[in-house]
Amino acid sequence: MEKIKKCIRAIREPDQEIMQFALKRLADQARPAGSLGILEGVGARLAAIAGIHDKNIGNTLDVKLKNRVVITCAGDHGVVEEGVSLFPPEVTPQMVENFVNGGASINVLARHAGAKVKVADFGVNFDFSPDMPIFHKKVRHGTSNFTKEPAMTRQEAIQSINGGISIVEELIKDAALKGSTLDILGTGDMGIGNTTPSSAIIAAFSGISPAELTGRGTGINDDMLKNKIRVIEKGLARHRPDPCDPIDVLSKVGGFEIGGLAGLVLGAAAHGVPVVCDGIISTAGALIAYELAPEVWPYLFAGHRSVEIGHKFMHERMGLVPLLDIEFRLGEGTGAALAFQLMDAATRILAEIKTFEEVAINNAQKNG
Repeated sequence: MEKIKKCIRAIREPDQEIMQFALKRLADQARPAGSLGILEGVGARLAAIAGIHDKNIGNTLDVKLKNRVVITCAGDHGVVEEGVSLFPPEVTPQMVENFVNGGASINVLARHAGAKVKVADFGVNFDFSPDMPIFHKKVRHGTSNFTKEPAMTRQEAIQSINGGISIVEELIKDAALKGSTLDILGTGDMGIGNTTPSSAIIAAFSGISPAELTGRGTGINDDMLKNKIRVIEKGLARHRPDPCDPIDVLSKVGGFEIGGLAGLVLGAAAHGVPVVCDGIISTAGALIAYELAPEVWPYLFAGHRSVEIGHKFMHERMGLVPLLDIEFRLGEGTGAALAFQLMDAATRILAEIKTFEEVAINNAQKNG
């Protein structure tokens, strides 16, 4: 737990002076105030984050998100035994192979966004070759079935979070060796059955009935959905996770990759790196991080709003406004990759749109 505590202590508030400077510039631009919607606030937040590393106003108002990475965290779930998914757990390692070979949806969308994709194995029920170019952070070969016993031990939950923090540290170190920085991080997931623990997590924190926030995941039918809701209710009733103790919630009804995702958020915030969450599973990880340390909020961006209904409740609990709402429900980091391009646009809005004063000066120079 000491690694997590140290990480939380390292989180600094983004530069509020630069935040206000950015907001003033946006308000003074030659267009109706607020006319570019939520991208204005995104640009200001990115500038404030950049201000932690560089106090030069010119640099911080001209943020460049060059080195962008999506980490897809993978893990299997014992609760799949309860018939909550259309797909068998054997699909998880097959998809990891696909990610590594560059043939998955996230690979295509990340390439389009100029981002690199790296997979992290936190709990896949398969032994990958040690030479496979992934982050080898396996805690165990899948969680336990949380209708019968806790998904993991408390120590395993902590280990999964520590693994996510370590990945960020490795990315930062690797970038520095190349004379670069990690400019933005996207989080994604892979794990058959993982919408079930994700829905259980938001239910545990919010007290909202699983029937109100559980979706169809892989596209299950009505009978399977009713069963999925019963499974979540059973797990919550059996273990009574403590909403005041995020580690307890993660250990009782969570997933190893969800813990890893939480660690990515904590690590990114500690190093002053903006982090974009993908769908309901990535956001479940972000929610664990947020409940552990609300200080991560300024660094958190919601890539999109999934059709999974629990996603909305997560966003509302953390006060996050999604950049996109395009009926995605895939995961992998796909929504985060698309959101990178909107965040690029937000940086250009702040840096390049002229203010009324600048336009007047330019016109005066032309007419002089």
